[in-house]
Parts: sequence; structure tokens; C-alpha cells
Amino acid sequence: MSQRQAPFNVAVGDTLPVLELPAINRTTLALFAGASGDHNQIHIDTDYARKAGMPDVFAHGMLSMAYLGRLLTQWVDQRQIRSFGVRFTGITHLGHKITCSGRVVERFEADGEQRVKLEIETRNQYGDTKIVGDAVIAL
Repeated sequence: MSQRQAPFNVAVGDTLPVLELPAINRTTLALFAGASGDHNQIHIDTDYARKAGMPDVFAHGMLSMAYLGRLLTQWVDQRQIRSFGVRFTGITHLGHKITCSGRVVERFEADGEQRVKLEIETRNQYGDTKIVGDAVIAL
């Protein structure tokens, strides 16, 4: 297995390679429900979602967080992640094409390690932010 490692010369302002995902569809939601064990009907049952006042089912928030996790682990080995948190800011509907991005906002030393703090987010194809968060990565 190849090891991904952020270059030691990472600087504030650097950006991570963008991760673009295919449009959210019902199959993705069903597969994520099965993989995660989150079978909340609002994500998989159109009738239930409509009774709840939504136009249709929509993505699990944790699916988008998982996409951000993929953004991070395509940049570094998962063992370098020291923290990872998000705040959900919008609903990801069927048909949304999610793009994950991140940028270095701080470089510091902690527990004898060089680390960087990242701001990370997901946006749909219309530029609407769906999740914002941060992560700390050991270099």
C-alpha cells in the first residue's frame, strides 16, 4: 500500500487537491444506509420525506462528512489525522454534485509534531456550501 504524506513544506494558504463526486442518487443513498446502518426513512423513502415536508429524499449528513474524510485521506495517510469535525449548513439533495475542498489556515507544533490546521467544506454545483469543518493533520 502506498503511503500518502503531506509534504513537510506545506504553507498557510496551500490548498488540497479538490475532490469532485458524481451526482447524489437514490442508489448512493441506499448503499450508504446499508453501509452506515443509518436507515432513517427521510433518506430512503420518498413518501416519508414528502410527509415530512421535503420535496424528496436527501443525503445523509454523514455521507458528505465521509466525502470530506476521503478528501483528507487522499492527501495524507489516515494515521496523520489528529482531529476532524464539521458543521452541517445545508441539505444535499438528489442530483447535487458535491465538491470537497480544503486549505491550510495554520501551521504549528504540538506534542512534538509539526501540524497544520485545515478549513474544509463541501459545495454543490451551484456553489452552495453544505458542510464546513476543520481538521488537524500531522506532517
